[in-house]
Amino acid sequence: MENQSPFLAMQRVETHIKALLRGIDTDLLTADEKKAAASLRRLSVDARLDIRDYELSETRSEQLKKAEEARKRLAKLKASLLAVGNMFSPADIAQVDAQLEHIKSRLQ
Repeated sequence: MENQSPFLAMQRVETHIKALLRGIDTDLLTADEKKAAASLRRLSVDARLDIRDYELSETRSEQLKKAEEARKRLAKLKASLLAVGNMFSPADIAQVDAQLEHIKSRLQ
């Protein structure tokens, strides 16, 4: 993951989150848990798109603005991940959290 662009790294994280969500039986979830899972899925897509915009920025000022937006979205994604933590194993949460922090650190 060290040599990947932030966009490719985020694609991998998004795929991992979607795989975790597919492993959950949604019939057993409460309404709030279903909303949280949907929010997690949506935020992972939005974060990927924010990072794509960051990488496609044409000027440094635009890149800085997009980097800040992406960092905010990654923070929301992390909070959402922790909110649905009871649905995933602690190891999965720690892995995704570490990947998100790595991506966040690469946005400059």
